[in-house]
Amino acid sequence: MAEITIQRTGELVRKLVEILLDFPEGMKAQDALNKLQMSVQLTEYEKGQFASGGGIRFEKIVRFATIDLVKAGWLVKEKGRWFVTEAGKQAYREFKSPEQFYRTAQKLYWEWRRSHPQEIINKVEEDAGEKRATITFEEAEEQAWGEIEDYLRTMPPYEFQKLVASLLKAMGYHVSWVAPQGKDGGVDVLAWNDPLGTRPPRIKVQVKREQNAVNVAVLRSFMALLGDNDVGIFVSTGGFTRDAEEEARTQQSRQVTLINLERLFELWVEHLPRLDEEARDLFPLKPIYFLAPE
Repeated sequence: MAEITIQRTGELVRKLVEILLDFPEGMKAQDALNKLQMSVQLTEYEKGQFASGGGIRFEKIVRFATIDLVKAGWLVKEKGRWFVTEAGKQAYREFKSPEQFYRTAQKLYWEWRRSHPQEIINKVEEDAGEKRATITFEEAEEQAWGEIEDYLRTMPPYEFQKLVASLLKAMGYHVSWVAPQGKDGGVDVLAWNDPLGTRPPRIKVQVKREQNAVNVAVLRSFMALLGDNDVGIFVSTGGFTRDAEEEARTQQSRQVTLINLERLFELWVEHLPRLDEEARDLFPLKPIYFLAPE
């Protein structure tokens, strides 16, 4: 990366943060990189490829530099999405100079390194090697999560209902009914705490397999179906708007739990050992182990 200066790297990562500031809910890493590429004029060096291949240099340069931002506490990476933290927003406002912005991130990175004495690396080459391993891990995680998102969001609606019902069974609930294909009246799954359904509450579940976030109006329509002895679970692959989340959090008379795609995946993995074979066939997963970088 001899042809990349601190000034140029600062320009790229500060512009990246500027882009992410418009997406408080986070942005897919690849989408953010694509938007950054369209927002700057790449040099011939940045347009080229490393000898090992794997995409243009520009992407590797930016990914490499974002590791400093993460350790500085300015950027969070989660399931292939990048978020700017409050500290990152403050740094963007404070350091107008791209070079100063990136040098400060580097300084905070090395402060983080010094706080992990067992992991201190004295040679720059070795530190660069660890950063390259981190980038490889991140790219693999992003690709895997992207495939999982696509798989769940394109699953036939009735199969997705069965997937949610199977998860509830694995969690110890007793599913008494799964809506057949067709109109369901707003409830897709019914479950209880005991096999005979004698112990309240009754659990009513609505499942939305779609791209858009569920808004507060849709959530309220579901809550209107909850009786005094009911609790609700709303599963949405598109997530929930902020006002819907606030409505669920502050609701006094109708208890409802919101489960987005990320939380659904976490619960599935957590309860995977208790899922039956039919359920595992609905959503087949195979773990691959990496030596996780810091």
